[in-house]
Amino acid sequence: MATKLVEHETAAGPLKERSTAELLRLLSEQTRELVRQELRMARSELVEKGKRAGRGAGMLAAAALVALYGVGVLLAAIVLLLALAMPAWVAALIVAVVLLAVAAILALLGRSQARKATPPTPVRTMESMKRDVQAVREHAHR
Repeated sequence: MATKLVEHETAAGPLKERSTAELLRLLSEQTRELVRQELRMARSELVEKGKRAGRGAGMLAAAALVALYGVGVLLAAIVLLLALAMPAWVAALIVAVVLLAVAAILALLGRSQARKATPPTPVRTMESMKRDVQAVREHAHR
């Protein structure tokens, strides 16, 4: 990018024949143009990466959906397997109760983790900063 901006000769003649003010003006213009080009390049790179990230997120969502269908089929297979030894409604009820129990356990664990995350302030950091301020005050009074 920068090589395009540096010209040893301009319409006004060679650079070595120019005044310092002209050279500074030219430097300012070239620097401004360089920054603009770098920003355009960064913007296009971010747009490209954003598109890739969007496609990747879409593919991950599709994979999650297909996996969900796979789990559903697996659960149906478990119900059918249990139905060989008992009435189908009992087999379905057993699978449903097990699933609901797993969901309840996960919900309780999730709620416990969420409670540990609140309040969303960095409590340990704030306490450490308070101790630091107190230590500075003690040393300032000595």
